[in-house]
Amino acid sequence: MYQPHITVIGEQLWSQLRGLAPRRVRPARSVLLRQGDPGTHVILMDSGSTLVTLTGLRGERMLLAVRGAGELLGELAVLDSQPRTASVIAAETCCVHIIPAADFLAFVDKYDLLASLLRHAIARVREAESVRLELATASVPARLASALSRLADVSSTTARELSVRLTQTELSQMIGASRNAVGVALRPWREHGWLDTAPGGGLVIRDIAAIQTHAHTGT
Repeated sequence: MYQPHITVIGEQLWSQLRGLAPRRVRPARSVLLRQGDPGTHVILMDSGSTLVTLTGLRGERMLLAVRGAGELLGELAVLDSQPRTASVIAAETCCVHIIPAADFLAFVDKYDLLASLLRHAIARVREAESVRLELATASVPARLASALSRLADVSSTTARELSVRLTQTELSQMIGASRNAVGVALRPWREHGWLDTAPGGGLVIRDIAAIQTHAHTGT
């Protein structure tokens, strides 16, 4: 079962790793890592939630995963000195620590973390494969509900309502569906009051459990 980095590394080492760089705030919808860029740094997530996306040859985007607090982002590109294989976008305001590659590699070497991090990376690849299978086989409502559910699971908010700062077009790109199809899927959820359009754009999710049930059963 997939576990966040803080669980794999341990809280004591995680605290030391966090201390290698100051805490910074990144606004919702900002690009934290860009596909194809060199691995110059690693991002440690203190709070917030992010979308890991893959951009195809024709510019289409696919949602690979959702990541939240307790995760490292971009470490694989640093470990293997290869370009970043995916982009990471802030789904809400995020607090992060941006750790330079040289400092991160020295930390990994000092505490003999390479094997653990590589095993963790393999687990993430398997998770991404499951997401791709879902995108290829599930209905649009099921894909959309699953994406929203993953966002809810890692969100830093403790409030009953969750704000997702993504447009309908962005959501459609994430799950590989048309904007109209996403609109059709959202309509009954709005009518039931399970979600609504946020004043500043995006969605406010009020009952993710009801959305999941309706997406899979139609009731």
